[in-house]
This record gives sequence, structure tokens and C-alpha cells, in this order.
Amino acid sequence: MDYRRIQHFLAAVRHGNLTEAAATLEISQPALSKSIKALEKSLGARLLERGRFGVRPTPYGEALLARGNVIEAELRNAQSEIDAMKGARRGHVLLGCGPTEANRLLPLAIAKLNRSNPELRITVLYGLNEALMPWVKQGEVDFALSSVPMQATDPELAHERLFIESGVVVARVGHPLARKRALSMAELARYPWVLPRRREMERRALDDLFVAHGLELPDATIETTSTVLMKSMLMQSDFLTFLPRELIYWELQAGQLTTLALSGPSWTRAVGITRRARGTLNVAGKVLVEALRESAKTFG
Repeated sequence: MDYRRIQHFLAAVRHGNLTEAAATLEISQPALSKSIKALEKSLGARLLERGRFGVRPTPYGEALLARGNVIEAELRNAQSEIDAMKGARRGHVLLGCGPTEANRLLPLAIAKLNRSNPELRITVLYGLNEALMPWVKQGEVDFALSSVPMQATDPELAHERLFIESGVVVARVGHPLARKRALSMAELARYPWVLPRRREMERRALDDLFVAHGLELPDATIETTSTVLMKSMLMQSDFLTFLPRELIYWELQAGQLTTLALSGPSWTRAVGITRRARGTLNVAGKVLVEALRESAKTFG
């Protein structure tokens, strides 16, 4: 099986469009189509559904996709190892990152790394855990920087905890509740909320706090995956939200947002690195992980 053709197939699936995939691969669209058709012929199965809005994998394509991503990740790691053995200071790491970790921790680590290894290339894919964990398992990223469970539950994944942070109720500076001390959950319930969807970790944690105080769950006026929208709503209104403290670090420093003082227990989460349990990290990945570890020592 020609690995170059597998790369062409993977690019087509990622882009969902042959023209865009061909441009990324720096080949012509007819050449890409010919390569994928040759791969389909060699396997005796149709891999892509082609339609007016692009392409998507067939069930046969899904089977190849799951294994092809892992193969590609390992070959990328092998290339980096060879470069390191030859004394090269270049390499490439592909990671997935959550919104909180992209706010401060990852930029600090990248800046630290760039000073000592300026030729290393880093590609960051942004997403929530529901997307990041499948990306790790399928080899689409070398590792993920995001929330990690207190106890491992998936044997295919290995987690490393970097620091513990807390969740906080957030409001604009000047909010009617901002100057009050030891607020009750009942007082918070009187204001409108902009929140993540109920399946997200922070939303479940806030619901648990309301339940623990014998109150009805907060009714979110706005549900969104956009932290930009959450913070913008807070700055312009009396809306409240519940977020990891690190996610609003810069707004707190700038005096744009504030946290509200709550009575009772708080919520914490672990932030760390998730890798495939049986996978390997290339040299670039190992160097970035070490930079993340060093940067995380001042967090939490």
C-alpha cells in the first residue's frame, strides 16, 4: 500500500474538499483524485463519498482513517527522531489545546521553547475535550493540553497532571454583586447566565453547586461553546458565567472582569497532558512537554 496515497486520502477527509486538500498538498486536484482512486482500486473498496458539497469517508474510509492517522503520527515522530540523530534542531509537533490552556500556559511554554529552539514548528488545533480526546486516540494530534480526569478511565489514553485550578463565578467590574462578600447561590440565581452546554465539565460543576444548595438549576439565557462570547456578554451587561480562573487571567489583570465571592465549597479541575497510551512522542513533542511542565510550576 502506497503511503503517499494514504496521506492524500487523509488530507481529503480533513478538508472535506479535494480542491482545498490538493492546495495544501501542493499538487493538482486531478492528481489528487487519481491518487485516491488508485488507492481505492488497490483496496477494492470505495473510500470517499463524493457530492456537490465535498467529500466524506465511507464506512471503509472510516476504517482506514482510524489507522491511517496513527500511522501518520508515528512516521512524523520517526522523521523527528532521525532529524535529532543527525543533529538537526528542527522538528514538528502537532497538539490539541483547550480554550483555558491556550490563554496563558501554552503561550508561555511556546515563548520559552522558541528562545532555545527557534526552528521547531508547532501546529495547534483548538477544541474542547469532547473533540480533543478522539483526536489523541486517532493520532490526529501528538498530545492534548486540556482538562484531565482525576482517575484514568480510558486504557487507550495516558494522562499527566500539570496543575490544579479552580472554577469561579465571573461578572463585570461594577456588577451589582461585585462588592458583596460571601454571596449565596440564591443571590446568583436572580441574574441571567451565559454558560457552556450542559455536557461540558464547567456547566455540570455549576449545576452540582446549585443542587448542593437545594436550588433549581440555573436557567442559561445563552448557551455557547464560545468563551469570547461569554466574556463579551459579561463586559456589556449584568450576565454571569462560571469558568476556570485561568481562562479570565488577562481580563482580571486588565480590570475588565472580576470573580464573585461565594460561600461554601468550590470546584477544582486538573489540567494536564493526554497522550496515546501506546504511542511515542517525537523530539519536538518531548521538548514542548518539558517546557509546559516548567511553565506550569507557577500555576495553580
